[in-house]
Amino acid sequence: MSIPKEPRALMINLMYLVLTAMLALNVSAKIINAFFSIDKGIQKSNKVIDNANDQTVRAIAKGAEQNPKYKDVATAADEIRKIAKSFSSDVDEVRELVAAGDLPLGDPNIYYPADDKDHPGQPHNYKNKDVTTRILVNEGKGDELGKKIDASKDAMMKVVTELLSRGKWGKTADEFKKEFESQMTLATGDEWQKEGSPSWAHHNFFQMPVAATWPIFTKIKNDAKNTEATLIGFLSTLVGIQDVKVDAFQPVSSPKKSYVIEGEEFETELGIAAVSKAMLAGSSISVNGSSVPTKDGIATYKTRASGIGPKKYSVNISVKNPATGEVISGKKEFEYEVGRRSVAVAADKMNVFYVGVDNPISISAAGVSSNQLQVSASGPVTMSGSGNNRVIKPSGVGESKIKVTAPGLTQEFTFRVKRIPDPVAKLGGKASSGQMPNGEFKAQQGVAAVLDGFDFDAKCEIESFEVYRQAKRADAVSMKNTGARFSGARQLVDMAVPGDLFYFDEIKARCPGDAAGRKINSMTWKIK
Repeated sequence: MSIPKEPRALMINLMYLVLTAMLALNVSAKIINAFFSIDKGIQKSNKVIDNANDQTVRAIAKGAEQNPKYKDVATAADEIRKIAKSFSSDVDEVRELVAAGDLPLGDPNIYYPADDKDHPGQPHNYKNKDVTTRILVNEGKGDELGKKIDASKDAMMKVVTELLSRGKWGKTADEFKKEFESQMTLATGDEWQKEGSPSWAHHNFFQMPVAATWPIFTKIKNDAKNTEATLIGFLSTLVGIQDVKVDAFQPVSSPKKSYVIEGEEFETELGIAAVSKAMLAGSSISVNGSSVPTKDGIATYKTRASGIGPKKYSVNISVKNPATGEVISGKKEFEYEVGRRSVAVAADKMNVFYVGVDNPISISAAGVSSNQLQVSASGPVTMSGSGNNRVIKPSGVGESKIKVTAPGLTQEFTFRVKRIPDPVAKLGGKASSGQMPNGEFKAQQGVAAVLDGFDFDAKCEIESFEVYRQAKRADAVSMKNTGARFSGARQLVDMAVPGDLFYFDEIKARCPGDAAGRKINSMTWKIK
């Protein structure tokens, strides 16, 4: 997407550069909110452009009423407006699909409730990246929109070229295309091909949070309105309508990155929003009091990033009204953030690795993409997976080191490798000791080994145990049992009467990763 020569489109295009730069980051909630702020700003600009286009079309229609030879010009202006409005409706339909995500269209719950103080009026799935990738990339809605972008631009251009080819308007169709085609901001362009993306949709929407697509959709509509404005503005010159007017404006900064690593160069493009082309010749821009060279209303400001944290810079602009000679100035402060490269490794479920189970870990490094990460593991473990997500499977206890290398950093992390904690022997899934009614006790099928509070998907098995029955005024009798279910001990359990004491001892259980069974807690039960 190129920077247009039409000044009123500059602000939106520069804001779009801010947006695309943000997408390279692991964006925070503050930046997510910035996407919606940018979207609202572009929407306001769209309304201004719409009103201006309406006024121009009405002026052309009035000129056609006064002179019938301009009737074809008025008709062409109406056709261009219809094409632009139809295209805007198509964009809104795609945006509604993304907002709904997996919910049915028209569901009133696709937006946060009005009393949500943090995210009022935002789509429910504003952080979701899978929705945009599925709908816009995998299902082809994005590339369908890309085709409509180019088709709508061509249709609007065709209206004007056909008008010029039918009469003598002082400019041929070929001359018009040569002069104005580069000013048409509504175009998919070829940047996605130059950067090696498989498609326009993949380049613009792949793994992009829903919140980030909001200003993009509005920006695409803005491109259509600016293209419409350029074309009907040209048509207005055919009937002698020209109006150079200064509206509200402010400086706009479009950094290539809003978050830079210490030592990197911070670069941003500065522009003037909402001005006419005639004003740019008399415009000037300064940053922190120093003048910056300006061409066609665009200036490039560079400074070396140093020191961690937010950095501010002040932009001043001056614009001269070519009609009145009046000079109007504007000032605004912008901010970017400087950080250092860092990396973090965290076990997804615990802060240690456990033998016998899969231990998933997530790896991320600020300012480094997942395909640049190189991860290795040492110690009694094996590692599988790729990118940010890996799985560690230990084969024995001890210590493991996870080493992460990426451009500009190398860090090593130490993890303890432990066996699964001892399970708790329980009867009837209730407890390890206590009192139990006679009938309920006889109904038990065996002893269970329960991993209380262990978050992994692991199961321990009872290998064996010994049961002692102490009846009133009688010697204790014992029996050994193999396995978890009552077999050899069933005879003693069936002899239970109120007042008896049952003692379960030498309980052995085997958990995943164990070479042999381990002795766990004993149980004492009094029969009621």
